[in-house]
Amino acid sequence: MENKKPSPAKYSINFGLINGSFGIILGLMLYALDMHYQNDPIVQIIAALVGIFIIMFGIIQFKNENKGFLNLSDALKLGLGISLVGGLISVVFNYLMMNFIDPNTLEKGFEFAKQKMLSNDPEMSVETANQFIEMSKGFYTPISMALTTVIVSLIFGFIVSLIGGLIVKKSQPK
Repeated sequence: MENKKPSPAKYSINFGLINGSFGIILGLMLYALDMHYQNDPIVQIIAALVGIFIIMFGIIQFKNENKGFLNLSDALKLGLGISLVGGLISVVFNYLMMNFIDPNTLEKGFEFAKQKMLSNDPEMSVETANQFIEMSKGFYTPISMALTTVIVSLIFGFIVSLIGGLIVKKSQPK
């Protein structure tokens, strides 16, 4: 009886759900700490490292179920699939956050950014900071934020799975 190759789609969905769940938990923790609008670099680094771990763990689990074999194509499918599912979950969570949980999220973020600009550049006037904020508001529409989230997730997943796939790939003997 011949063993079937595992499905990259199944792994993408399962590990994408894990990735998205982590994003929700992190988002709720940041909300509880009133940090959800600050875009802290340390938080971004931690989220990226966890994302790398989840994608690589999914790729390695797939390889293990595939008798220790993995081609680059499957690694890329897994990384992109995991990232797509996680990104879509993030879009839904962000929509809920900004429309129901804390409808003032964007305004808090803009005010935080303005204060940061003013503290980083003491010569900047409040009017100039306000102009920068007003210009940037046009980029924060629901559609642009959703597209940006999904596109950045896919680029991240592609890079991680390309590098990871090249490291852990193992071809089946012919």
